[in-house]
Amino acid sequence: MPMKSKDKVGRRFSSRSVLPLFLAVGLILLLLFICFSYFVLEAGASICLSIGCLRWRIGHTFLGSGDPSEELVRELRKAFVGDEDGKDGPSLNQMALDAAAESLDALIAEMAISTSDYNQHIDVKTFAHKAMAMIMNMDRKVKKARLQGLIYQQLASIGIPVSMHCLTLLLVDEYTANSLARSSLPPPEYSSRLTDDSYIHIALLTNNVLAAAVVVSSTLASSSSQENLVFHIVTDKNTYTAMHTWFSLNPVFPAIIEVKGLHQFDWPAHVNALVMETVQEIHHSSLVHHQLSRVNEEFGRLQTLNPSAFSLLNYLRIHLPELFPKLRRVIFLDDDVVVRQDLTELWNSDLNGNVNGAVTAAVVNDKGYQQCLGKQYQDYLNFSNPIISSPLLGLESQKCAWLGGMNVFDLEAWRQTDITKTYQHWLKLNRESGFHLWRMGAQPPALMAFGGQVQLIDPSWHLSGLGRRLPDPELLESSSVLHYSGPRKPWLGTGIPELQVFWRTYLNHSNDFLSNCKVME
Repeated sequence: MPMKSKDKVGRRFSSRSVLPLFLAVGLILLLLFICFSYFVLEAGASICLSIGCLRWRIGHTFLGSGDPSEELVRELRKAFVGDEDGKDGPSLNQMALDAAAESLDALIAEMAISTSDYNQHIDVKTFAHKAMAMIMNMDRKVKKARLQGLIYQQLASIGIPVSMHCLTLLLVDEYTANSLARSSLPPPEYSSRLTDDSYIHIALLTNNVLAAAVVVSSTLASSSSQENLVFHIVTDKNTYTAMHTWFSLNPVFPAIIEVKGLHQFDWPAHVNALVMETVQEIHHSSLVHHQLSRVNEEFGRLQTLNPSAFSLLNYLRIHLPELFPKLRRVIFLDDDVVVRQDLTELWNSDLNGNVNGAVTAAVVNDKGYQQCLGKQYQDYLNFSNPIISSPLLGLESQKCAWLGGMNVFDLEAWRQTDITKTYQHWLKLNRESGFHLWRMGAQPPALMAFGGQVQLIDPSWHLSGLGRRLPDPELLESSSVLHYSGPRKPWLGTGIPELQVFWRTYLNHSNDFLSNCKVME
């Protein structure tokens, strides 16, 4: 009997214990079902069946594994910057960059497709690397687009408008058909003025007929004694006929003008050898530069596309004493200037024995310190090169550079120096260095060659940079010579409209040639 009683008690204990257990299990399953349903709805009907996905979803909430946003920030920092020790920084191969998403929307779509395909959560590290690949790819495209824009801008700045091509062709035809277009410049009875130092001699080296016309027209309009002016225009063989025709049919009397092609100079043998040395060096440098630009970065093309960098006429200004052997002094003007004041005072400037009278874009501020508003020596020369930074040269990187394009030269003093030979030496040295001393151009070697031979003149004579930006209105109003240095020349569609008006003022819009070719319309 006692045994039976004991079995009965055991069975009663077992049934009472199992019931609560089933209830507890049921409650747990119900809780799990509710949580599962919540996460399914939260994922936007994306069913999370993998253990990894469930661990990621539930872990942050119930297992205390940290804030997911903090993990994202940590992985993004590691992907873009590296860890705290500076290791594991950005490193993606070309294949990863090429496969990167094109935009943030594309990246999100890619993540959504991957999640749907594999039914699992993509970890934060993968997202960070994909985001880095996308940003690096976009940055690469932005740089490429910027470079392309610069190239297009450069092409626009060197392109010759159709109207100017038309003008040249019409003038060449006129030279053939019209005897007046072939008349002597200047007329024989005035040829003695060409070497008479009692006149003001103004020199231009240009192959741009329209630009030369504006320089001459603006100088005449600003002069109080036109009969004292003598213009010397030196051009290349291809432009000579058109240039001669224009000034034959548009006389500048009482001033006189000479138009001469390079092919018409008859120098003595030693002078011819000196000039040819510069010509050959420019041709050699041009060839070498084009070869180097093929193996260097694409940005090198911008310099190759720059016509002034290899324009022979730009470099031949170093031979002004040879071009005008009988003159003692000359005012040199670039073809992209507008003259707005009588040049007599400039002509009479005291150069104190120096060769070059020039302006620097420097002003004295309220504290008495000199401030450079224009380019400094370091903008032209590479001071990271030991040749340029050598103490023997004594160059100051932050010194304000003198401006070219409007200068008065004492040719008699120039002939007593070795400026031209020094210029040629630096041209050659730059080529032999792989163009590491400066970017190809005529002004940097001039800064080197004229060192110690420059007399600074009143800054109001020369305002440069009008082919790049709008200047201060007060400077614009007070400046005697406006210089459209820079890519946005006033005869181009890319010119700055507010500044083009000063240049267009000196165009004769009633001229038949300009009207027929629709110049500046």
